[in-house]
Amino acid sequence: MSSVTRLHHSLPLPADVGVAVKDLDDALVQAIKAAKAAGLPQGLIVSLLHGHAHCETATMVAR
Repeated sequence: MSSVTRLHHSLPLPADVGVAVKDLDDALVQAIKAAKAAGLPQGLIVSLLHGHAHCETATMVAR
């Protein structure tokens, strides 16, 4: 993931936002590891994450 720009490197964010972002990232990593360990196909994991991202984006844009 060396080509990914980290948000906290680009913008000055409050410390509590940085902590929340790190906690969210850690939770996602653990959930993905658990899904892989349970034998879920990688494509299903990706499609679920993409679907949730799409729904959240639609919600934010509609507000």
